[in-house]
Amino acid sequence: MKRNAAKIDGSTVWVGVNYWSRTGGPLMWRDYQPDVIDEELRVMRDHGITLTRSFFYWPDFMPAENTLDPDMLARYDDFLDRHHALGMTTIPTFLVGHMSGQNWDPAWRRGRDIFGDASFVAQQEWYVRELAGRWKDHPAVAAWLLTNEIPIYGHWQSRGIGTLDPAAVTAWAATLINAAREAGVRQPVSIGDGAWGVEVTGADNGFRIRDLEPLIDFHGPHVYRMETDPVRQHLGAAFVCELLGPIGGKPVIMEEFGVTSDYVSEKNATHYYRQVLHNTLLAGATGWIPWNNTDYDALWNQEPYSHHPFEMHFGLTDDQGRPKEQLREVRRFTDVLRAVDAPRLRRPDTQVALVVSSFLEKPYPFTQPEDHTSVFAHTRQAYVAAREADLPVGVAREADGLPDDCALYLLPSAKQLTAPGWRHLVERAHAGATVYASYFVGEHGVQRGPWWPKLDETFGVVKQLRYGLVDPIEDDEVRVTFRRDFGTIRAGEELVFPVAGTENSRSYLPVEPREAEVVATDAHGRPFLLENAAGSGRLVLCTYPIEHMAALTPRVNPEPTWRLYAALAEVAGVAPEVTVDDPRVLVGRMEHEDGRSFVWFVSQHPEPLTVRPRIAEKAGALRDLTGQSFPAIELFHYGVVVTELTTDESQ
Repeated sequence: MKRNAAKIDGSTVWVGVNYWSRTGGPLMWRDYQPDVIDEELRVMRDHGITLTRSFFYWPDFMPAENTLDPDMLARYDDFLDRHHALGMTTIPTFLVGHMSGQNWDPAWRRGRDIFGDASFVAQQEWYVRELAGRWKDHPAVAAWLLTNEIPIYGHWQSRGIGTLDPAAVTAWAATLINAAREAGVRQPVSIGDGAWGVEVTGADNGFRIRDLEPLIDFHGPHVYRMETDPVRQHLGAAFVCELLGPIGGKPVIMEEFGVTSDYVSEKNATHYYRQVLHNTLLAGATGWIPWNNTDYDALWNQEPYSHHPFEMHFGLTDDQGRPKEQLREVRRFTDVLRAVDAPRLRRPDTQVALVVSSFLEKPYPFTQPEDHTSVFAHTRQAYVAAREADLPVGVAREADGLPDDCALYLLPSAKQLTAPGWRHLVERAHAGATVYASYFVGEHGVQRGPWWPKLDETFGVVKQLRYGLVDPIEDDEVRVTFRRDFGTIRAGEELVFPVAGTENSRSYLPVEPREAEVVATDAHGRPFLLENAAGSGRLVLCTYPIEHMAALTPRVNPEPTWRLYAALAEVAGVAPEVTVDDPRVLVGRMEHEDGRSFVWFVSQHPEPLTVRPRIAEKAGALRDLTGQSFPAIELFHYGVVVTELTTDESQ
């Protein structure tokens, strides 16, 4: 199974920053100060940042219909020239009606619908065509974006969920992108909507990624999630990159991420940047544009900062232009990218598939909102566990058709999969694969139960379910004892899983084995894990929704699902070549096109750690990037170490 790591123009890796000058934030073009802008750009460039994302503040650039402000145009001319003089580029953003907690209309909008009013769409089309035509040949323009987070501008109360018409949105996007192309734009183009579509979140905001994908040249996620678990937080953006990668195989650019210094200490902001940068690289991202370049203390009485004061302090520099530690972390990241020659890196193919049910994104009839959003929560938690087991997991979206070339398929806490999807997984087991699935009946009471056709025959069991009722988990924790060796888990070992859920989902599957063999039991002697031989492969059933329960539990990771996944990989014959025994250190690999292999060690622990990697026979030896031997990996708190896996013993 191939894993996406596509790059702009096949070879370009971006490290940039979202940019408003401290002279005015969104109103910077009214108080345009070239010397300050030059200073700000130089600080970014000196820390490895060579690209900005810049914004045409719509009310200023287009003060009336069919009218552009000549002063604004001249200032942007100068802005581009200053980028070029410094060897930098920028991504202009056309329709900036939302920014940092406020929406702004051009004065002439008069309440017209953004996407459906023909006269208003025509004005947007004219605006895009005029601006694109003016700067299409400027060497400082790297790409173009239509908007900034326009689902919020379209309907801020719902962020577009359930209020924006997908057909109208897609037609609108096609119209504006065609306008840019007709103006002569040859650079990459994307939407700037944040990639918050149903294919990622399970909630339909009208910006359906599959419908928009044929129009765009890269995906641009914006990730600012609040979490209850540090590891889920550190891997949250990476999982979004994994979900986007299979959709068209387009480059994934981390178009926005960051933290405000009002929410977090500088030390912990630096840890967050380090985790997001390295984990998204390992998840296939090939560009990073954090929010944003500077703080805005002098703008305390200007909207949006007057009513959203935390928005003043997302900067990589303070309000005087002095670098924060987050900016130095970006510089350290660019040093790593240079050392490993990132433009020529790829992600190794994998035989471990994390199955994403098509119920995440498909509007199947007579389903509930939780049926969709729970898929995101469970597969993300499974992704965390797989990364803790050091598995090179790939995301396999059922909506795209499941791959045939994997040895291990993980289906976590899935209430629903289509009948063709189930049939395909059973066929893969008969062909030699290991297929794992864990039970889940859903969080709500509508059609409560596992939508698993022929559950008994598939898994070699006899289910003991009663119609309309669940079998509740009454213990505060699930204590599991293995009755025989299973991969890397020895007979007699005990694992303890957290318990959580609603009155519906906090339930297990009572079964009696038929052809299946009981591998592990719970504290009451009931089957917890069963293995059923199928052709030359096997189907493995977990009778508890362990990923669901972990996904609902604060500060839970690492929890024991990683042990189960590591054992499944061993059983399936796809154990990782390089791993560590400590789940608080995540191991990932990237391959260079010249044959070199680089291994990342990413700590999830708030204290220093030392780990000794286990390396498969004949896989090679680890050396640091200067060629020195690496018998042990010493990691500072939430630290990252990058090594090279080499078979050249003469080094």
